[in-house]
Amino acid sequence: MTIAGAHAGAMTGLRRLISGAMARDLTAFVLPGPSVARSMGLDLAGSHLRVVGTPRHASVLIVVGPLPAGLRDAAAVIYAQMPRPRAILALGAGDIAPLPDAHVSAPLTRAGLQSGLADLRRVIAAGAFRADTGEFTAPALEVRVEYTCPMHPEIVRDAPGDCPKCGMTLVPRETASNGHGGHDTPQEDTPSPAGHAHAGHADDAGGEGPYICPMHPEVVSDVPGKCPKCGMFLVTAEEVESHGHGHGDHGQGHGSKAQGAHMHGDPAAGSAQMHHDVPDEAHHGHEGDGDHCGHGEQADHAGHTGHAGHGDHSAAGLDGIEPHFMSMVELTEGQPRSSDGLQMEWIEAPFGPFFPGLPAGLHLNLTLDGDSVAGSEVRSLVGATELVDGPQMTAGDFVERLAAMMPLSPAAYRTLACAAVEEAAGVEPDHNARRGRAAAVERERIASHLGWLAEFGLQSGFLWLAARAGALQLAVGNADIDGIAAQAGAIRRLIRRVEAAPLMRMRLRRIARIGKDAPASGPVDRARGGGADARAGDPTLIALGFEMRVRDGGDALARLRLRCDEIAQSLDLIAAAGRIAVPRLPDVGRVSGEGAARIETPRGAASLSVKLVDGKVVEAELDTPSDVNIALVETVTAQQELGDALSAVASLDLSPWEVRG
Repeated sequence: MTIAGAHAGAMTGLRRLISGAMARDLTAFVLPGPSVARSMGLDLAGSHLRVVGTPRHASVLIVVGPLPAGLRDAAAVIYAQMPRPRAILALGAGDIAPLPDAHVSAPLTRAGLQSGLADLRRVIAAGAFRADTGEFTAPALEVRVEYTCPMHPEIVRDAPGDCPKCGMTLVPRETASNGHGGHDTPQEDTPSPAGHAHAGHADDAGGEGPYICPMHPEVVSDVPGKCPKCGMFLVTAEEVESHGHGHGDHGQGHGSKAQGAHMHGDPAAGSAQMHHDVPDEAHHGHEGDGDHCGHGEQADHAGHTGHAGHGDHSAAGLDGIEPHFMSMVELTEGQPRSSDGLQMEWIEAPFGPFFPGLPAGLHLNLTLDGDSVAGSEVRSLVGATELVDGPQMTAGDFVERLAAMMPLSPAAYRTLACAAVEEAAGVEPDHNARRGRAAAVERERIASHLGWLAEFGLQSGFLWLAARAGALQLAVGNADIDGIAAQAGAIRRLIRRVEAAPLMRMRLRRIARIGKDAPASGPVDRARGGGADARAGDPTLIALGFEMRVRDGGDALARLRLRCDEIAQSLDLIAAAGRIAVPRLPDVGRVSGEGAARIETPRGAASLSVKLVDGKVVEAELDTPSDVNIALVETVTAQQELGDALSAVASLDLSPWEVRG
């Protein structure tokens, strides 16, 4: 055999070996998240998949169900970060643009997952050594050039020019595209007030020469004009002396903001990228008040005069320190003090919408003062979908629509919709139907709380809890009465282990306490020594032996223990019901009327009111527990260390699909 032949044979064998390994060991990043996949009954861990928490380690992007419009740009960023070769498996997803077309599409079922993975392994094996891997650029990551004033970073233009405030030549910079080809809001064009240091226009100069540049004092002219170095209007020496303290510091004060405040483009895409590979510049600049980094008298505090922060300024710096040096005194001057009395430069740290351990679809932005949280902003990127789809929506279609809108608790919202429509139509379900519905909601409560335990275990570092709770969630999600009974022992053993774990108590005690005066719903409410439960007014559940469970403490540990209590109670209620029946809406005909219902979902009380006209749903209004509990994020994260703050948010068990506000 020739050397060339031996080399070709070796390469062929290597290709087969690597392709076979890739086909057997796929690493997957799941959208919107593993919690959504489990709630839909998909056993990813049992399908010879290794689910990873970063797209940098994934070869497959699995899209589970329809991807909300608010998450699509972030999903495109995720795919752009994946190494080649890569592929997309879409399970009941439909249109996934701006992602490329899925390599394999399959139904959103367990059988669809297995068949889709089989096809996907063949695609991966065939394309492992393909020269053309296909280019893809997420629209949110496209870079464009904009122009800004170094002295006034709020002045931003799409074309070159001069600053309308100081006349300085605008400088170019690259920034993330916002998807609109321009700026979302008009930038400030108002001239500075007369007499302000920045109003250095030639026709405002009150005295006679010489004229100098505020930025380059070595530039001197006998007549008005513009600086040949920076393009700024020349001013008289008297103006520099009287207003000097406002100029250089202002430029230094906004320097980091100019780098950081306009770089993010699409917030959803920026958040997705922050989770995985955050550019260093994303951590610079607090997007709050501009005076965080020094104006006016700060130069005097640091021993400088004139234009602190610029090396070519005529400034009397400290001995041995260059004039451009900015001390921590200047950087933190004017900022609020931390709880420990120190002043530090604040930074913005975004998390989500696909951050492991946090609810998928949630965007969390924390303002960090050192390693503690000074402020927080949170919102759902899922977006609130209209409840009523057109004037001819039948009652049955409405029930299906509401259930599909809430992928983390479809049975509870299906039951809620049926109850509201039935009241509007004057229909009363029989005794067995009510007991079967109650058991179906309790089964979903068990699965939902187990799913929360799995995500909470992942976020808190208890991987044994994440694996065991996730497996039990899949086992009970669609189980019948006998299946629930078969898993009851294992579930109770897990609960006892969780409650007895000393590290769990140490990790969660006294974290994220919520007082009784703050509005809350569900387990978050009942874990502070009281609260309400919509089941307390349900005759069917009372007949099954329901009694409201409460826990004292109001912290993350109390919320965990209360959910464990409710899991055990739900097992008893299902056993007492003796049957599980998914709610089905009877034929209501062409009836007209109004109805309302209230139900205790796994996350708290939800209420729904509907109006029927000739059997069609024409109006509907929904209140959800996550709409109430999301307002607690600021309370539970304030002054917490970063790790505790993330655990605090996870302890609320928010569903971005429920957020309507």
